[in-house]
Amino acid sequence: MTVLVTGGAGYIGSHMALALLDAGEKVVVLDNLSTGFRWAVPDKATFVAGDFGDEDLVTELLTRHDVEAIIHFAAKIVVPESVADPLGYYLNNTAKARTLIECAVDAGVRHFIFSSTAAVYGDPEHNPVTEDERLKPISPYGRSKLMVEWMLEDVARASALTYTALRYFNVAGADPLGRSGQSTPNATHLIKVAVQAALAMRDGMDVYGVDYPTPDGSCLRDYIQVTDLCQAHLDALRRLRAGADSIVCNVGYQKGFSVLEAIDVVKKVSGVDFPVRLAARRPGDPAAIVAANARAKAELGWLPKHDNLEEIVKQALDWERRLHNMKIG
Repeated sequence: MTVLVTGGAGYIGSHMALALLDAGEKVVVLDNLSTGFRWAVPDKATFVAGDFGDEDLVTELLTRHDVEAIIHFAAKIVVPESVADPLGYYLNNTAKARTLIECAVDAGVRHFIFSSTAAVYGDPEHNPVTEDERLKPISPYGRSKLMVEWMLEDVARASALTYTALRYFNVAGADPLGRSGQSTPNATHLIKVAVQAALAMRDGMDVYGVDYPTPDGSCLRDYIQVTDLCQAHLDALRRLRAGADSIVCNVGYQKGFSVLEAIDVVKKVSGVDFPVRLAARRPGDPAAIVAANARAKAELGWLPKHDNLEEIVKQALDWERRLHNMKIG
């Protein structure tokens, strides 16, 4: 049996491929390399260059490799970009996901783990936000992901496919063994941007909005370390294989840091006081969103090991220095 990882040459997907291989799984990575890197795919994984919306290619892969489970990461993820290009996001994140799910059902794939997002909650009324919070995404990105959750729910009722949708919060850090990290040069992840500013790869950084209803006026976020996130996927896969029903879970630490607080941690860990510019709010950004994680711990048996922002920042700094030395980031 094989696990297919879509987007496995990207940030989270490459860590997932490592985690699966470490657990003794057989892995096939499908990635079109639009944002991922071929070198980020572990050597022991089978790599296929292609698009997850290519019905013929996906069908052939699922059959040839006897795929039992799909872990689906491939997606566009930049909220402001989704506001400017909604149709692009609905095509890539939603329409192509429909094709992937149909191929899975037709090929008899048993399990599907979906990379969803906290953006499905929009600007939540309560924090920490539970999975039962009213879903009201405020960006095309969030809506494109919620539509896939709805498709999976409906398909699971009508077929033998079982699924887990994991709603990520803000993913950061790198593999503790230094094998992978956030490698996109112009990534918009806050920790990545701040680390690049600390290493003089950027001329400082911007903070978008300091007039939110939060303690210091900047957005409040829950930062989750990437290998802890991948562990939640392994736990979800084990649960589905044991015959459990489909489920939706938040994956975060139930701990919020403001943008300004996170920047201060980067300055502390790096020892560099880089320029920070205050800018206007960006469209689609909620004021505060922090995960309630009781369901993931109870249902998946998830036990995070890297719930420390200073450790996360150090991993990101170490990886960015390595990228610079490799001259590939």
